[in-house]
Amino acid sequence: MPAHGETRTLGWLGTGRMGSEMVRRLLGRGCDVAVYNRTREKAEPLARLGAKVTSSAAELAGRDIVFATVGTPGDLVAAVLGPGGLMAGSSAPAVLVDCSTVSAEVSQHVREQIAPRGTSLLAAPVMGNPRVVRAGRLTAAVSGPRGAFEAAAPYLDMLGAGATYVGEGEQARTVKLCHNLFLGVVAASLAEVTVLAEKSGVSRNAFLGCLNKSVLGSAFTAYKAPAYVNLDFEATFTARLLRKDFDLGIAAARECETPMPVASLVHQLVQALIGRGHGDEDFAALLALQAESAGMTLESEHADVPDGLEPDGALAGRTLAARQREQGSAAHGAVRAGLPTASPVTGAIPGT
Repeated sequence: MPAHGETRTLGWLGTGRMGSEMVRRLLGRGCDVAVYNRTREKAEPLARLGAKVTSSAAELAGRDIVFATVGTPGDLVAAVLGPGGLMAGSSAPAVLVDCSTVSAEVSQHVREQIAPRGTSLLAAPVMGNPRVVRAGRLTAAVSGPRGAFEAAAPYLDMLGAGATYVGEGEQARTVKLCHNLFLGVVAASLAEVTVLAEKSGVSRNAFLGCLNKSVLGSAFTAYKAPAYVNLDFEATFTARLLRKDFDLGIAAARECETPMPVASLVHQLVQALIGRGHGDEDFAALLALQAESAGMTLESEHADVPDGLEPDGALAGRTLAARQREQGSAAHGAVRAGLPTASPVTGAIPGT
C-alpha cells in the first residue's frame, strides 16, 4: 500500500443503487476506482464516468482498498471468500471496507478468514440512502484496526458527512443495528401521530410542517415528510430490508440479555406490512398500515414539501406530480384503505 498521504487505488464490490451513488462521489473527486457487480450492466454506467469495470471480484484484489456494498450476509461471504471472490487469487488488498449491514458473527468470520492474507477488515455500515448520498449527508460507523481506518478515512469522508470510529472489533455492526432499530421505531411512531392528527381534522402537511419546526423535528422526520404527505412509497429502503435489520438487532439484544419492548412491537408492525404484500415498498408505508387500522382512506395531498436535503435548505419543489414527470411514472392517485395500489418499485438491494 502507498505511504500515508499518497493516492490509493480503490475497488468496489456491488454497484446497486447505493454502491453506484457512492462510487460516483469518489469518481467525482478524481479517485482511481475499479468496480465489479455480478450483473455487469449495472456497473457499465460508471465506466462512462471513469471507473474500470472488471469481470470478477478477484480482479479487484490488486487494489489498495476495496469497498463492499452488498445486500445480504451470504452475498458478502460469496463476494469475498467464494469461488472467483475477492480473495480467490494470489493477490489481496490491504484493506477491505464493508459498508453492508451484516451480523457481527458474519463480519468476524470474514475478518478471521482474510487476516492471514494480510487484509484488514473495516466494518463500516453506512446510514442513509441514495438520495442522502447525493446530498453529501451519508454517515458511517467504523470499527477495525486503527491503522486501516486511518488509511481509509479520507475516502470514507468523501462519501458524505464523515465517519465515526467506534472501536477495534465489530462495534460498528451494533451501532448500525441500533440506528436502524431507532429508525423503525421513529417511523412507526411518526405514522401513529400523523394519522391521529389527520383523523382529528389536521392535514398531514400542516401537522408535519409544525412538527419539523419544533424541537422534536429531525433530519429524518423532515426527509420522510414528502412521502407521508404525498403517499409516495417508492422504495428508498424497503420494509423487507428493515425487517432484516430488526431480526439482527433483536437477536443481538437477546445475546446481551437486553429487553427491547418497543422495538419488538415495531418488528411485528413491519412484519404485518410485509405480510400484507408490501415488503418491497418503502417502510414509510407504515403510515398506510396505521391508517387502515384507524379505518381511514388516505389521499395524496399533492403538496410541495421540503425534505431537508436540498442545498441551503431550499424547497424540495417536488410535488408528487413533478416527481412522476421526472421519473416517467404514472400518477399514483388516491390510496384506498391506506395501502398503495400502484407504486413503482426499483428495488433497494445493492450489488444485485
